[in-house]
Amino acid sequence: MDGQRSARGRGRGSRQAHPQGDEQGSATGPTQGQENIEVNQMATAVNRMTDILERLAERQGPVPVAKNRLQLQVSIDAAKWCAFQVVAFRGHDESLDSNNRGNFIELIKHVSSYNEKVAAVVLDNAPRNASYTSPTIQKEILSIGSSKIQKYIREEISNSKFSILVDEAQDRSKREPVAIVLRFVDKQGYIRERFFDIVHVHKTNSLTLKKEICDVLSRHNLSVQNICGQGYDGASNMGGEWNGLQALFIQECPYAYYIHCFAHRLVARATRIAELIAIDELETEYEDICSVLIDVINYGNTSTQRSEADRVYDFMTSFDFVLVMHMMRDILGFAQVLSQALQCKSQDILNALKLVSITKDRLQSYRDNGWNELFTNVKAFCDARNTEMPDMNVIYKAGRGRIRKQNDPITMEHHYRIDVFLATVDSQILEMKNRFKEDVIELLILSSALHPKDNFHAFNIEQICQLTNRFYSADFTDKEKLHLRTQLELFQIEFSCNSQLHNLSSLQEFCQVLAKTRKSMCYTLIDRLIRLILTLPVSTATTERAFSAMKIIKTCLRSRMEEDFLANSMIMYIEKEIARTFDINSIIDDFDKIKSRLAQFHMSHTVK
Repeated sequence: MDGQRSARGRGRGSRQAHPQGDEQGSATGPTQGQENIEVNQMATAVNRMTDILERLAERQGPVPVAKNRLQLQVSIDAAKWCAFQVVAFRGHDESLDSNNRGNFIELIKHVSSYNEKVAAVVLDNAPRNASYTSPTIQKEILSIGSSKIQKYIREEISNSKFSILVDEAQDRSKREPVAIVLRFVDKQGYIRERFFDIVHVHKTNSLTLKKEICDVLSRHNLSVQNICGQGYDGASNMGGEWNGLQALFIQECPYAYYIHCFAHRLVARATRIAELIAIDELETEYEDICSVLIDVINYGNTSTQRSEADRVYDFMTSFDFVLVMHMMRDILGFAQVLSQALQCKSQDILNALKLVSITKDRLQSYRDNGWNELFTNVKAFCDARNTEMPDMNVIYKAGRGRIRKQNDPITMEHHYRIDVFLATVDSQILEMKNRFKEDVIELLILSSALHPKDNFHAFNIEQICQLTNRFYSADFTDKEKLHLRTQLELFQIEFSCNSQLHNLSSLQEFCQVLAKTRKSMCYTLIDRLIRLILTLPVSTATTERAFSAMKIIKTCLRSRMEEDFLANSMIMYIEKEIARTFDINSIIDDFDKIKSRLAQFHMSHTVK
């Protein structure tokens, strides 16, 4: 007591001796001595917490740690299941009295009902402050899973070249996220297109898009200089020749060649009629629609419905509609084969070019020789349904109403054959021819010299060397270019006597055989050139599939999802094949490393 009184006295004496200092300290903040006292108090509190955690760790034996890991494993499995099946994690009412506490908790309850060990450590039997079922924990688990997937993809790419596939679309909340897909060739020679991330941008101009993409790449130590190809749709902010995204990347990386999406317009034009290849199926669909229209005309609820149905029925039963319907069935039937092939993830650029060439030839043949057969089919279709056929020999009357004087009178046959049939087919052929820029066409033509079809019938050393000098000069030193010619000469001798190199149909198979037989170690420069060609993008179908997944995940009931939660959910769902390979123990370890946890997951606990 005496000591305390003397201490108080000293304190009062010091304040009385320095009244101005006290006033200044109260006005401006704590003095240096007070700050030291607070720091010492914080250090003491930290030391006490450390002692408590160490004592808890000593008390934790192997059994409690195993129970904690089992409890967290159930939460991880439930989160993975919800992500893979694209279902909402949370429910409307997650209280203890609720009959439906959401998919995540209900799944844990279901699993615990079949397993006594699980039931003993989850939900009601778990510590209230460490149940590991909260929304925050769910998001942490998803974040760990998506980070591990991105790390896996980064390790797959290693130091190899890669292409970027980028597209944008509007989501349920009217935002425009940008999907980023990376295309590369793995160590086994397989083409991979991996969904890597999705970013939300406030502006969709090319400068903003480039900055966001570069930020994503830099966070994962992926160099822009390793980009060797770009794949976008035809939007001006993406593929613009001067100010588009592809132009900005080419300024920084001149060998990042831009390939317009092969399949984008074909997919956009692929309507239901493209699937009706068989005439019987087309007739069935046509008759069903006409039957429905007749019912609406006779029994429609309002006069507006009846009159609109009558107008549509008159149009569908006209010769003009039947002709265009049959013509588009044929044209889109040709394009459907190409469209389906181009949407394959593993499609290589040379096979794609050949498919485009075949489709162009088929369209040209259809243009030259298809009118008579088309008119015969249309006439038979109209005769079977009593559809009025126009007289093809009379003068064509442009527009409606009375006949106007025409400078060059044409017959009905001329109008339908020239102005409708040939004009439509010519527009499709012209669109196919304008698909590539001149330098890209040259790149693809020279690349065909490496194609292994017909036992390397097109193999040409001069064209391959020209390809290297013209398009991949930065990827080979002058010395390597000389060695490449030597390797090509040796390989030309070997493929004629090596049965493993026979009967290959694509450049991807060629790359896989080199990797499998370890010939890639002997022909390192040839293998490098093949991988550069295969890395060129063919289509943006993978990004389109990513947006399809986004529409499944972000529904009208989940339209307020956080950006990170949406991105992590999409990565887990789209790349679930990778996520299933992760060891549950590695996920638990990563979860424990994020921050200090109340429950112990290791025998030796380290305070973070």
